[in-house]
Amino acid sequence: MPDTSPIVRIDHLRLDRGGRTVLRDITLSVPRGSIVAVLGPSGSGKSTLLSALTGELAPTSGTVEVLGQPVPRAQRALLELRKGIGVLLQGNGLLTDLTAAENVALPLRMHTRLPPALIRRLVLMKLHAVGLRAAADAYPRELSGGMARRVALARALALDPPLMIYDEPLTGLDPIASGVVMDLVKRLNDSLGLTSIIVTHHVHETLPIADHAVVIANGGIVFSGTPSALEASTDPLIRQFLNGEPDGPIPFESAAFNSRAEVA
Repeated sequence: MPDTSPIVRIDHLRLDRGGRTVLRDITLSVPRGSIVAVLGPSGSGKSTLLSALTGELAPTSGTVEVLGQPVPRAQRALLELRKGIGVLLQGNGLLTDLTAAENVALPLRMHTRLPPALIRRLVLMKLHAVGLRAAADAYPRELSGGMARRVALARALALDPPLMIYDEPLTGLDPIASGVVMDLVKRLNDSLGLTSIIVTHHVHETLPIADHAVVIANGGIVFSGTPSALEASTDPLIRQFLNGEPDGPIPFESAAFNSRAEVA
C-alpha cells in the first residue's frame, strides 16, 4: 500500500526570533507528490518557516512533522532526517574551487561509502537529469546563473530525497532561465515522484506549476488553496500582493529591519 500520509504536517505552529513572534498559528498539510508554493512579500517569514522544517529553528509552540516523524532536536537524528530533504538555496552554495561534478558528488562522499566509480556514475546521472552532463568538468565561474542553479539542484538531488525545498529559486535569474528552472522543477517532481515546497515571491512564474498555494503575510497564513482560487480572490490583502500595490493591508515597512532580525 502506498503511503498516503502527508509528507509535511504543521499544526498550530508558532515561531519566535529575536525576542518576537514571526509566525503564529500556522497549520499546513503537504500531500505526497504535490508541488506547494509558499508565497509572500519579503520579510513575511517564509524562510523562517523553512528553518522549522529543516530543524534549524525549534517551535515556540505547536508541532512540525516531516517525512512521518516530528522534527527531532537531537543532532544525530536531525542529520539523519535531513538526508531525506533536498534544499536548493537562493545563493546556490556551490564551492567555487570544485567542478560541477565535484560539487554534486559532495553529499555522496559525505553520507555514503560508495566507491568512487559509482559516485561518478551517479553524479553524471544527476547532471544529465538537469541537462548539464556536458558541464561536469566546468567550474561555477564558467557557468551562467541558470546553469549554476541547475548544478545546485543536481547536488540537492544527489541522495534521492523524497522531499525537495526550494528557497527563492529564481533570485537573480532572467525570465528565460526562470522558465527553464520552473519547468525542470515540475518535470523532476513528476518523473522522480518527489514532493516540492517552493518558497518564493515570484508569483506568476511559480503558480503555473503548483498544485497548492499558500500566502504568508502579517505573521500568519492569509490564503491556502488552489492557484486558480488564489488568482480569483477578491481579498484586498491578496490583491495587493498579487498586483504589487504599495498601499493596502500589508505594510511596506520591513518587520525584519525594525526588529534587526532576518525573517525573509
